[in-house]
Amino acid sequence: MAESQYRFYECENHACGLRFPGYEGYPRWNLCPICRSKIRVVEVLPSIEEKTNRITKQKTWKIDALLDNIRSAWNVGSIFRISDGTGIRKLHLCGITPTPENLKVGKTALGAEANIPWEQSNNGLKTTSFLKSLGYKIWVIENLPDAVPLFKIEVNEQQSPILLVVGNEVCGVDPGIIKINDRIVSIPMVGKKNSYNVAIAFGIAASFFLYRQSFSQGSDNILPRI
Repeated sequence: MAESQYRFYECENHACGLRFPGYEGYPRWNLCPICRSKIRVVEVLPSIEEKTNRITKQKTWKIDALLDNIRSAWNVGSIFRISDGTGIRKLHLCGITPTPENLKVGKTALGAEANIPWEQSNNGLKTTSFLKSLGYKIWVIENLPDAVPLFKIEVNEQQSPILLVVGNEVCGVDPGIIKINDRIVSIPMVGKKNSYNVAIAFGIAASFFLYRQSFSQGSDNILPRI
C-alpha cells in the first residue's frame, strides 16, 4: 500500500507568502487560494502513523461515554477522535446528538468514527438508567456546586464500568440524568467563562482517565506520575 504524503505549499508572491498544507483527500493546489499567484511545494512529509506513544495495556478498564443532546456535529466528531485516542469503548449518542451518518461528524472525526462502536437513542435518561441497571457508574461532567474536581479523583479499574456523560453545549446534562448520577465531576479552570467547550472538556476528562489507567497498569514511562 502506497503511503500518502503531506505537502506544504508556499505562495511565490512575496507580498502574500501564504504557507499551507495539502494532504490526501485535500485539493491539489495550483494557485494560491488567497491571491491566486503561483505556488511551490516546499516540504513533503510521509504520512506515517505515530506509534511511539501507544499504550498496549488498556483492555481491563471499561469506560463508555454518553453524549446527551450535543447539538454540534463538529463536537461529536471531535469526541469520536478523542475516544479513539483515549480508549473509550463505546459512544451512546442520545437525543438530538448527530450520528456519523452526518457528514460533518466524519469531517472532524477523520476516520475515528469507524473505530469506535456507537449506538443512537432518542432518550438519554432511559439509556443512562438502563446502563446503570447493568452496573455502570454514572459520572457526569458538569460544573455544579457539589462536583468533585477532576484531578482530585482517585479512580482505578475496580470502579469500572463507568459511563462518562457530557451534555448540551448550552443547557448542560439533562437534570434527570444528574439525579441518578454516582459522581459529578468538574474541571478546574480560571478566567471569566465558567465552562469549556464540550469536546474540550471531554478530552481533558478522558485523557485524565487514560493517565490513571496507564499508571495503574505500570505504564508510567509513557504517562509519568504528576
